[in-house]
Amino acid sequence: MELQTYRYHGHSMSDPGVSYRTREEIQEVRSKSDPIMLLKDRMVNSNLASVEELKEIDVEVRKEIEDAAQFATADPEPPLEELGYHIYSSDPPFEVRGANQWIKFKSIS
Repeated sequence: MELQTYRYHGHSMSDPGVSYRTREEIQEVRSKSDPIMLLKDRMVNSNLASVEELKEIDVEVRKEIEDAAQFATADPEPPLEELGYHIYSSDPPFEVRGANQWIKFKSIS
């Protein structure tokens, strides 16, 4: 399988991505081949959803993302001994090596 992708942003914070391509190029690629926009257009043209319904979905999704981000930033970090918990779903507990190779943590599903 071969997939062609396009990076809308630079590679990192030190690379804004505008030194080797123009903003117009990025906007053109986004308007012609963004998979989410193409799906939305196809759904509206096929009468599977209205523009208003898709806008409502966008609002709900953005709210869910914002709520998750707020939870993630406000929630305290787990204790160090719990970092190996819930890595795998159905295996028996096993030891997980942390940054210090001599300290072992238990994986709990």
